[in-house]
Amino acid sequence: MENSSSSSPEPAPPPAAAPALEYVGFWKRFIAFLIDVFILTVIMVPLLLAIYGRSYLRLAHEGGGIAGVWDFLIQYVLPTIAVIVFWRYRGATPGKMAISARIVDAKTGRTPSTGKLIVRYFAYLVSMLPLFLGFVWIGIDRRKQGFHDKIAGTLVVYDND
Repeated sequence: MENSSSSSPEPAPPPAAAPALEYVGFWKRFIAFLIDVFILTVIMVPLLLAIYGRSYLRLAHEGGGIAGVWDFLIQYVLPTIAVIVFWRYRGATPGKMAISARIVDAKTGRTPSTGKLIVRYFAYLVSMLPLFLGFVWIGIDRRKQGFHDKIAGTLVVYDND
């Protein structure tokens, strides 16, 4: 008589559990922000000085607004495009990469859609009002989400890759 257990297939092992996400807190994200601001400043200031000359510094110091189309493109459009492109193709800006962090979809833990990343960028405005409370919220929230993360449905987590 044959043993019926030997003819039945072995049960499949359970799927490997996804690694737990470790959220990045306020101070690490603030350091990443400072790194990004430094990089943007090193790129933008020489460009603006080359285009507008030293009078640009006086204008900026006096709060003279936008000096012209190049000022607008370099100070607003260039950073917007650069940040969204970095988020889309690298999962993080250089500052976040320096602290081994990346942005993920809050529901799936995977790369967010480009639409979510665009919403996240413009939701920074909500985090700034009032008194940058949306950024301070990162230090309070259990998943370390700022208002912009909550609006876009994203998380900032440590990159274990």
